[in-house]
This record gives sequence, structure tokens and C-alpha cells, in this order.
Amino acid sequence: MRQEDLGSFTESLGRAALADIQLRRLQLLLGAILGQNRFYSKKLGAVGLNKPEQLRTFDDLRRLPFTTKQELAADQLSNRPYGTNLTFPAEAYTKIHQTSGTTGEPLRCLDTDDSWRWWTECWASVYRAAGVTAMDRIFFAFSFGPFIGFWSGYDGARLIGALTFPGGGMSSVQRARAIAVNDISVLVCTPTYALHLAEVADQEGIDLVASNVKVTIHAGEPGASIPSTKARIEKAWGARCYDHVGATEVGAWGFECMEQSGVHVNEGEFIAEVIDPVSGEPADEGELVITNLGRVGMPVIRYRTGDRVKMAAEPCGCGRTYARFAGGVIGRVDDVLIVRGVNVFPSAIENLIRQVPEVGEFAVEVYRIEEMDQLDIRIEVPSGNEDSVAAEVGKEIHNALGIRAQVHPVPVGTLPRFDLKARRFKDNRQTGAEPSP
Repeated sequence: MRQEDLGSFTESLGRAALADIQLRRLQLLLGAILGQNRFYSKKLGAVGLNKPEQLRTFDDLRRLPFTTKQELAADQLSNRPYGTNLTFPAEAYTKIHQTSGTTGEPLRCLDTDDSWRWWTECWASVYRAAGVTAMDRIFFAFSFGPFIGFWSGYDGARLIGALTFPGGGMSSVQRARAIAVNDISVLVCTPTYALHLAEVADQEGIDLVASNVKVTIHAGEPGASIPSTKARIEKAWGARCYDHVGATEVGAWGFECMEQSGVHVNEGEFIAEVIDPVSGEPADEGELVITNLGRVGMPVIRYRTGDRVKMAAEPCGCGRTYARFAGGVIGRVDDVLIVRGVNVFPSAIENLIRQVPEVGEFAVEVYRIEEMDQLDIRIEVPSGNEDSVAAEVGKEIHNALGIRAQVHPVPVGTLPRFDLKARRFKDNRQTGAEPSP
């Protein structure tokens, strides 16, 4: 059975039948890498797993050690340039991408032709779930650099027969015009950039709501699952906004269906676990752990993603039996801000700020002033009612989180814009920096 057929087949299977397929796929993966992939042969051999048939149940899987990004990065530093997590000789690999490097030196990830085909088939599932077909024209608004971005989405579009328009190397104005002129029906970019592109289009007199765009698909940050951000994107584009989740070292593991009630795990191609990030024990809400089943050339087994998720208890109205995370990725496990004893996720702050329609771009910083934490928020607001909008944002933050924030309106265009991952949140408490007057 071809992977694309297998994906459609497994989406509505009963849990027991799906688990049997996952375990069989995992055994096949282990059979390919044990004895060939130095990283995992050593790592799994250390706990006594030397043959695929030794792994018979999910309890056996849960006894295997976790894999971390720090491990993979250290392996690449010790075995430059690509590390030992390679199942085949170097000449077998045809694609290279790297992580964004926001938390350290970029991790370099290689794919064979077969592994890349697997990546693109995972993206075909993303498109199917959002109702994208061969009749669509898809615009990719990203830089096409070594960061994985939407490369796999671009190649995956070919598998569903859609027309693709690469927007790399274009200015935002050029992209907005190209979308209108070419009757684009699907936009693929980060949620932050979708809002910025809408802002640019408005300045240029381009009516995006009247355009042919009917679907926007986003990744790279949690925005498309944040209710107020999703609503703002849908209003700006007159289209339905869908979230997609993946990672360079993992693959395209999650998608939002047309019910728009959370992110499904593509369990035909991945095994997902949710653990308490401290104890490592299973949990309904906590850190996502992923094992990919089709990336034989450079796999990850029980990989701690650092993403915080919450399992949805009720079945999805779309009929898929795949596991689903309510609210998509809530945030990063290590990104939670503890402000005056309150645990605050950046996504929660973004949701509150975006509920105030007059606010454009924003930036959040945390300082420690005279041993007290201070939440400092800058918001772009059109001139005329800056003070009242700032007061409204402060009220929303205080009512929802119990924290008083210093909210400062700034002129439109003051704050930075982002093509890929936005960096709106900064914690200055370790550096001792103080807010500007």
C-alpha cells in the first residue's frame, strides 16, 4: 500500500488496529537502523534492545530512553558535520535542512529520497485535512533558505496536483500583488507573516477579502491555534485559517482538520506520547514526545520536542480517530514565564492582546525592578486613541492573568516584522536590563 493510501486508510481506524500498525511500522524501522545507525544502535543497545522483535508492545517502547535535541546537537559537535544519527552512507542523502538556531547552533538534518518522499506525503495529509485539492493554487511566502520552513509543503503540493507559486526573494508588496494577480487560493506562511502581509496589502489598496484566497495554512509558531490570532487572520483574508505543526528533526507530525477543533497527530506516521516534563511519566497535559516511523535515514525515537500540549478527550467531528491536541501546541515547556508567582504562557498573552482589534504588532518584555517583576508591553496603535487602547489591553491582561502590565502605545511601523518565527517575547531578568524611559 502506498504511503498516501495508508494515510487515508489509518485516519479512521479503531485504536487497537492503529496501534498494531504503529508497532509493526516501528519494528520495520528498528530492523533498518539497528546495526546500521551508530547513534541509535549504541543508544538502544545500552538498554538491551538489539533486535526489532524485542519491542512487542507500547510498554516496551516506553522503557526506551528519550532522545533530546541537546543529545543530537552534541553528537554533531563531536562528529562533524552531521553526527552519527545516519542510517546510510553519506552519498545516499540528497536533502539537507537545519533548525532555525533560535536556541543554539542549528541542528543539521539530512534526508534520502525515500525519507523526503515520506516528508512530502505527511504534508499531503495536511492539505487533505484543510480541503486543498488539485484545483488550488498555493502561494508559499517564505525565504526558501536552509531552514526547513515550508520546503516539504512546497514539494508535497505536487503530490496533490496543485499549482505552486514560490514567493522566496520577493518583497512583501510583491507577494501581496502576486497573490491577487495569480488568483491564489491557498496561502502558506507563518501566522505572524500572514498578518503582516495583510497589513501591507491594505496599505497598497489590495483587497484580500475579495481575492480568491479561501484557505491559509500556518506553521512555525503557535499563532494559528490561538483563538484571537486565528480570528484576526480569517477576518483579514476572508479565508479559513488552519494550523500545522512539525519540526526539522521530527517531520510534519500534526494538522488541523475542517472542524478546526485542535491539531490531530498524524498517527499513521508518528507515535505520540504526552509526559509530565519533570517526572517523564504519562500525562494528559505536558510535553510531547514523538517517534517518527518513516524517516529511516535520520530517525528520532522518543524525541522530547519541548512542545506543551493537552490531549482532547472527546472524539473529533471529522471522524478521524487520530489523537488530537486541544488548542494545538500551547507553547514551549521552557517558555513559560513566571511573573509574580503566576505561570504565563506567551500564547495566552498573545490571545489577550489580539482580542483588542485596534492593536497591530506588539512586543512583550519582562524586567525585575526593585525585586519586583514587571511585565512591559509595547503595542502599535493608530494615532487618536492610544491611551484608551493601552488601558484596554492592560485591563484584559489583569482580568485574565491577575497581573498588572505596563502597556505603552508606539507608532505603527515601530516594531519589527518577521517572515518566519516571530520573537515578540523577551525575559530580561537574568541580564539585569531595565526598560527604556
